[in-house]
Amino acid sequence: MEHISYRTKGTCSRQIEIDLENGRIVSVKFIGGCAGNTQGVASLLVGMTVEDAIERLSGIRCGFKPTSCPDQLAQALINHQKNA
Repeated sequence: MEHISYRTKGTCSRQIEIDLENGRIVSVKFIGGCAGNTQGVASLLVGMTVEDAIERLSGIRCGFKPTSCPDQLAQALINHQKNA
């Protein structure tokens, strides 16, 4: 199992903890942020491939911010792929 710990930038959440196994998301935990929304996103991602999650979440914005908690999760996964 692989673990990703990612410090977010530009969002209410401060950090995202992600566990992966065989290219699929096993668990996601947001530290901070809107609890209901982040728990919902985390729950929907379980079992999804990393590639599908990146495709679905990249570019999502929160209001006038250039990013969002889902977008930051995609960035964490992209960063992990680049460094793997």
